[in-house]
Amino acid sequence: MAYTVDDISRITGGFTLRNDLPPGFSVSKLSVDSRTVIDGESTLFFALKGIRHNGHHFIEDLIGKGVKAFVVSENVKTSTSDKIAVVHVSDTLDALQKLSSYHRSRFHYPVIGITGSNGKTIVKEWLHDLLADHYCIVRSPKSFNSQVGVPLSVWNMDEKCDLAIFEAGISQPGEMKNLEQIIRPTIGIFTNIGDAHQENFISIESKIWEKLQLFRSAEKLIYCADHDLIALQAGSYCKSMEITPITWSLHGNRANIQFRNIKSDHNSRIETNWGEYSLSITIPFTDYSSIENCCHCLALISTLDADITRISEGFARLSPLAMRLEIKKGIQNSLLINDYYNSDINSLEIALTVLNQQAEKNHLRKMVILSDIRQSGYSSGDLYRKVNRMLENTSIDLFIGIGRDIKNASKWISAKNQLFETTNEFISNFRKIDFTNSAVLIKGAREFRFEEISSVLQQKAHQSVFEINLNTMVENLNIFRSRLNPKTRIMVMVKAFSYGTGDVEIAKMLQYQRVDYLAVAVADEGIGLRNAGISLPIIVMNPEMHSFQHLIDYRLEPNIYSIPIADDFSKVVAHNAIEEFPVHIKLDTGMNRLGFKTIEELGQLLKILKSNPQLLIRSVFSHLVASDDSEFDGFTQKQIHLFDEFSNWLQVQLSYRFERHILNSAGIERFPGHQYEMVRLGIGLYGISSTNLPLKPIGILRSSLSQIKTVMPGETVGYNRSGKIEKPSEIAIIPLGYADGLDRRLGNGIGSVFIRGARVPLIGNICMDMCMADVTGIGAQPGDEAEFFGHHISISEVSGSIGTIPYEILTGISQRVKRVYIQE
Repeated sequence: MAYTVDDISRITGGFTLRNDLPPGFSVSKLSVDSRTVIDGESTLFFALKGIRHNGHHFIEDLIGKGVKAFVVSENVKTSTSDKIAVVHVSDTLDALQKLSSYHRSRFHYPVIGITGSNGKTIVKEWLHDLLADHYCIVRSPKSFNSQVGVPLSVWNMDEKCDLAIFEAGISQPGEMKNLEQIIRPTIGIFTNIGDAHQENFISIESKIWEKLQLFRSAEKLIYCADHDLIALQAGSYCKSMEITPITWSLHGNRANIQFRNIKSDHNSRIETNWGEYSLSITIPFTDYSSIENCCHCLALISTLDADITRISEGFARLSPLAMRLEIKKGIQNSLLINDYYNSDINSLEIALTVLNQQAEKNHLRKMVILSDIRQSGYSSGDLYRKVNRMLENTSIDLFIGIGRDIKNASKWISAKNQLFETTNEFISNFRKIDFTNSAVLIKGAREFRFEEISSVLQQKAHQSVFEINLNTMVENLNIFRSRLNPKTRIMVMVKAFSYGTGDVEIAKMLQYQRVDYLAVAVADEGIGLRNAGISLPIIVMNPEMHSFQHLIDYRLEPNIYSIPIADDFSKVVAHNAIEEFPVHIKLDTGMNRLGFKTIEELGQLLKILKSNPQLLIRSVFSHLVASDDSEFDGFTQKQIHLFDEFSNWLQVQLSYRFERHILNSAGIERFPGHQYEMVRLGIGLYGISSTNLPLKPIGILRSSLSQIKTVMPGETVGYNRSGKIEKPSEIAIIPLGYADGLDRRLGNGIGSVFIRGARVPLIGNICMDMCMADVTGIGAQPGDEAEFFGHHISISEVSGSIGTIPYEILTGISQRVKRVYIQE
């Protein structure tokens, strides 16, 4: 549903500073983050101001991305030649909320509003899963429940839907009033109450009252009668606001719906009398929090005019959400219960019930790893005395506390304990034997990076990993950025699984770092990125005719390198009735691969372009043959001269401007005077420099020693008896072979591996799934780490030893080798 500039000005209470757009111009999308804009033409951008960001600073960039309508609260300088509209308001966040509130008022189908301390996102997602076959649902994306997230969520309402589900969270008094005016739920769910953000509220009761404000205009409110404080206040609130309470209980308390819970080893059965008949559902969970969330969902379904029996069948197929409590196998026959994404005292109690169940079911000891608890509202003494009571009630065998507050509060912890000030200190000192036959609850605030503890304790299916440091990659990106003019744009090559490092993860990092373009080899790579949510422009370097429709469907921009490609693609675009579809023209200036090689060929291309205005040249580019080799600098300069000649000729023939780019990573380093409007960054991002730039290796390929055996003189190691032993030797077997990407040419002493502070040679032929190294005299033990490249052995050295290039080493790493991403 679209809104004109006049509509926006009127609804937000602002005034129009300028409007150069055609009469009736309208927008249908909202954005508060310049990095997420996909369709600039239809987007209205709100320049929000925060402690660490100011959206006004990105308006010029957004204009370049096609955004034409803006809501601002500061004076912004824009060119008079820019055809844009600017609405000025006193507060852009308030304006965003007003516009979304107005949008909400246009719809009259049921709206479910969910609040509480825990479970909001899970209940929302489970309701969607249960009801999706019966309703067309609009819901909050992910956990968009804040002062910004709620209006963006509600904006997604449209006339095609017949049910909405939104969650709302607050951290300060007074915030829920704003969210209520936007959501205006007809049915409410109050999940539970906990200590999150308690320091900002006078009491638990005051926080409950604040959250209840979400339901001022609701017709019905669902809550659990077993939560005494919620039941008391919500009951009073419903009475005063003439809201129908829908209450439920698992413990026989007075409620509209009485549930009975029967647990087994792997699931739970919830039974209730529903109207004139009985209903029984099975859920694949046994922990109390999941049971509670399911009861909220079941109570909500009772308020809808739907086939309850059919909907209830979906409960058995519910699954846990990512980034929530997870149970995984760990080292030493341990079981890990990961809950390191929230740390309030209420959720600790729930997590301890899961720990208790899992320990009893699997006959394991009980351990807890807990960080300092933030924003609890308790004094340190009261907080950790409460924690200690929970530990005692659960009969914890070992408590591991991490954080300065916990360490200082040791006098209140009576359970057997180990206390550390930091996560790094724990990791440096932990002993595997302590975790033998244990169920381990890992729970802490995000700042403690407990995912690193989980990684250390988790059982590895494949001991070999390729560890990629995203922070180092960003540092390398910024080193290249520092060599560019401020207006020079950057295209980053992410083809071939981002040179072996992982396509989606790297692309997401680059999108966050605001690079301008991504480049892939084939359409399938681009489609994968689009499906993963990548919105940056993407060029496809090797487009194939059978993929043309996919290019259009997924907004992928082709490299046009020949007359047949230009002719065929123009026909497909015309068939789709699309105007000004962006394409990129490849010039062959000496590589003798793809591209137009003569002015005559460009003339033929020009005829196609002029007869097919639906194609718009976004850029013209070429490839340097040997920009990293000073021996061929003369040839490189000749290429650049030819590129100038061809691109200038084409520019003169066209009525609009296009961008140019010819520099690759080595070109950026060695020929910075020819940046044009854009450059293409490839291998340099991954730590390879041709001029000794202070780039860092971004990855470590590592494994661990499976076994060590003594081999005597006269014996051989590996296939074909090529690894001959001349003296008593200790040979380590490592589970990394050529099927993992370890080149066979590195065998027989050509390659080496770093173990226990020493470089040792690979011996014998490399096998499909393993290799062998001579570790004689270094005291190696099974389980020791083996580094094939990284901090101690460079990729360039590995590639040089077998006469190849770093590209081949990186791209050759098999996808069965787990990628682990490090980011501080």
